This record gives sequence, structure tokens and C-alpha cells, in this order.
Amino acid sequence: MTSAGLQGASRESLKSARETLRALIRPGDTDLPALSDDLFSLTALLDRELPLRRALTDPSRDGDARVGLARAVLGEHVGGSTADLLAWVVRARWSAPRELATALELLAVEAQVAAAEKAGRLDAVEDELFRIARSVAGAPELRSALSDTAAPVANRASLIEGLLEGRTSEETRRLVRQAVVAPRGRTFDRTVELYGQVAADRRSRLVATVTAVDPLTQEQRRRLAAALQRIYGHEVHLNVQLDPTLVGGIRVELGDEVIDGSVESRLDDARRRLAG
Repeated sequence: MTSAGLQGASRESLKSARETLRALIRPGDTDLPALSDDLFSLTALLDRELPLRRALTDPSRDGDARVGLARAVLGEHVGGSTADLLAWVVRARWSAPRELATALELLAVEAQVAAAEKAGRLDAVEDELFRIARSVAGAPELRSALSDTAAPVANRASLIEGLLEGRTSEETRRLVRQAVVAPRGRTFDRTVELYGQVAADRRSRLVATVTAVDPLTQEQRRRLAAALQRIYGHEVHLNVQLDPTLVGGIRVELGDEVIDGSVESRLDDARRRLAG
């Protein structure tokens, strides 16, 4: 489960908050984009207002008192579903005040991802977020421009929207714009990568980055995904990138593990054996 570095009590509280979110949206009548927008707005507010953040996470305050404060300060600015979720979140325990804002950000992403799932676009959103993160990470000038918080927000938002216009799903467009507007101390590509992990978590899937010389066929993708599922015991989503420097074969990265079946890797191994 993606936790954006949350530890201890915060990690457990986020897990429960996600279950609460899923219960709220299960009936199917929740306006998911509006819920996501509300949660992102609350994240931004708490990032700005340190005293409020501290008050809403103060363990010496009774849970009802924290909920009362949240409703008094924020209740009129958010919809009913958001207010219900917020009430649960401020009752929970958080290891540090900032981690409440981080949890709200991740819940906002999940609401947007749930909208994509409902529309049958979840796979597309995962793939789009992966490609955007990798493309920007590989273009230093663009990465710097999108991550430069000293530049006007409107300019950065206009830049990414111009680059992506008509090329992604609505949910990806919203998430990518959020990554530009409020990266919360991360570079743009790292924020998009984090959002992609939330999309993968939506179905409790692992994400494998596959590097190959040539595009994989659908049959090759199917066989590789099935083999990885047997190894790891979970459904695995493949993000495929091309690297013409590989001399055939593929390299698979899944978390901290690397399965390297490239010819280049085998040649390097043979050279080490000969030299050793």
C-alpha cells in the first residue's frame, strides 16, 4: 500500500481511512471528481495553516472536539461525503501534523483513481502516469520547469496542459495538473510516480517496470505478467519502456528487486567470470 513515507500510527490510520473512503463511494452515487477536488483543497489548506494542522492532530484533544473544530472551520467548504470522511480522519491518530495533510492528498488521488475505474479507464491512467513521469524525468529542462515552485503556478499548469492536450484521460489530466500546482516538496515526476502507485494500489497490484529493446506483444505481456504473478503471489501490472542499448532480452524491476535477462547482463557476467 502506498503511504508516501508515513510511519507507525499514521500508516495504520491511512489504511483505515482508505477503507472508509471505499465504503463511502461503494453505493455509486458519490461525485468522485468533486470529492477529489475537496480533498486536494483541504490538503492545500492544511499545508498553509500549521496551527490548524496541529489542532486537528493534537492527541490531548478529545476526538469529538477535533471533529467539531474541523466542521466549524471546514464544513461549509466541502460536500457531505468529504465532511464524513474528514470527520473520520481527524479522529484518527497521526504521528506528525503534516502527515494528516499527506493522508488527505493520497485519499484525493484515490478518489480520482476510483473515478477512472468506474469509467473503465484505470489501466489507461496507470500507463499514462508512468509514461509522463518517465518522460519528464528524462528531460532535465522540462523537469526543472515543471518543478520550479518559484515560477507562477499558472505558467507551469499551462505548460503541462499544452503538452498533454487531448492525449490523456480526464483523470490523468486532473492528477497531472495537481502535481504541477501542489507538488508538496517533491519534484513533478516524483509526484506523478506517487500518484501512479496509488492507481496500482487500487486493485492491490504490484507494478513492474520492464525494459526491453522492442515493444512487447500482447501475448508476451500476458506470459510475463502471469510468470511474475506466480513468483510474487499478486497480480502484476507491467509498465514497459524501451532501451535500444540493451542487446536483446529484457530487464524487470519490481520494487528493490531486479530480474535481468538481457544479453548485456549475461555478457557482463561472463566477463566477470573470466576476469575472476
